[in-house]
Amino acid sequence: MTDASQEKDKLRKMLVEQRMALSPEEVQRASLAVAERLRTLTEWKNAWSVLLYWPIKNEVDTRPLLAELWERGAIALLPRCRPEQPGFMDLCACTCEEDLTEGSFNIMEPAPCCATREDSGEPFVPDLVLVPAVAFDAHGYRLGFGGGYYDRLLAKPEMDEAVTIGLCYDFQRLPVLPTNAWDEPVQAVCTERELKWFR
Repeated sequence: MTDASQEKDKLRKMLVEQRMALSPEEVQRASLAVAERLRTLTEWKNAWSVLLYWPIKNEVDTRPLLAELWERGAIALLPRCRPEQPGFMDLCACTCEEDLTEGSFNIMEPAPCCATREDSGEPFVPDLVLVPAVAFDAHGYRLGFGGGYYDRLLAKPEMDEAVTIGLCYDFQRLPVLPTNAWDEPVQAVCTERELKWFR
């Protein structure tokens, strides 16, 4: 294991423990503040296709934003892990919570009946991507759970035009993170206190 990997493991353990210690009220309050900040952005208001995540382990709750997209009639995309290919996710369009089922890692994800980009023939290129993480640094680099799922996703050519915004709590923002060559930064990070652009 490299020094960067060891350092990431230590930070991951510490920050996940800190996040899991948040009360439901703290999660709700901070998540609402993050959502309100996002709603002021032109990138959110004008987005026709948005890739979100289903929150786990006290992550910033995106479910109100997902419901808002459904009400708006926008294309709401959620990732679905490929069980036979660890580290890879497909983007799937879903239209309601009934479209979701418990998938890999006990995360709610689009059911097999939901079309992937490849199935539909549609580009499924999101205007906006909301990215979860264990931490983000002052350059937009993220610390995830170590599977490389989002690094592979964000590195795809079709993501070049998408606006990528990381969501986290303020304590998850660090000055610098150990990085590897394949790490993909986001263009902005939004917390309950501020939204910071890096582009």
